[in-house]
Amino acid sequence: MPEQSSVIMEIRAGAGGREAALFAGDLFKMYSRYAVSQDWKQKTLDSHLTELGGIKQITFEIKGQDVFSKMKYEAGVHRVQRIPETEKSGRIHTSTATVAVLPKPKTTEVNIRQDQIKIDCYRASGPGGQYVNTRDTAIRITHIPTGLIATSQTERSQFQNKENALSILSARLLEKKQQEEISKLGGERKAQIGWAMRAEKIRTYNFPQDRITDHRIKKKWHNLEDIMNGKLDKMIKTLQKTLVF
Repeated sequence: MPEQSSVIMEIRAGAGGREAALFAGDLFKMYSRYAVSQDWKQKTLDSHLTELGGIKQITFEIKGQDVFSKMKYEAGVHRVQRIPETEKSGRIHTSTATVAVLPKPKTTEVNIRQDQIKIDCYRASGPGGQYVNTRDTAIRITHIPTGLIATSQTERSQFQNKENALSILSARLLEKKQQEEISKLGGERKAQIGWAMRAEKIRTYNFPQDRITDHRIKKKWHNLEDIMNGKLDKMIKTLQKTLVF
């Protein structure tokens, strides 16, 4: 029986300014197209967009069969090398985006007590914030014991934004718990489950050479356009066979 699971993914623009935000947007489109090809359900929980259609940060949930066993390999730093459309001299720019893949906790795994959270309401702001400057529908939840913060401003309903923010917070609390457990383990075991480490550079997308390189297994693929259009099956199957988490 295939595993039915949910993950919460976060994509953040890294080094590279405007080009990094555009690359973050490209990664989101890539994962969205892959989700469609797998018959997975996707829902955006929070987003902060740029004026030019890029993404500063986006948090979304994907649910479906074997979703975590496939998407866990995407966690880490993604690097792109390409010539931006605005670059008149044809110079190649290098930019980065980070991807986090958090398993969505079962209700028994994380207990968020009401007396341990602070909820603030505010107005959605910037591109992507619906009903900007009209109603205080955006939600910010602070988990007082840990200082972790989760926000959501994508929905019209304050209640739905609160539910979204709680989902994000619960996933981050589970990640924190897992990282604390990992820190107690030996070096070899840490390496095996290092998929959760966001600082690790895992992949380079080289557009001028039509090549994508996964640095963890030192393997290259071509047809970069197909991959960016969501055709990740071949790459993910190779990672599943080669990497053991």
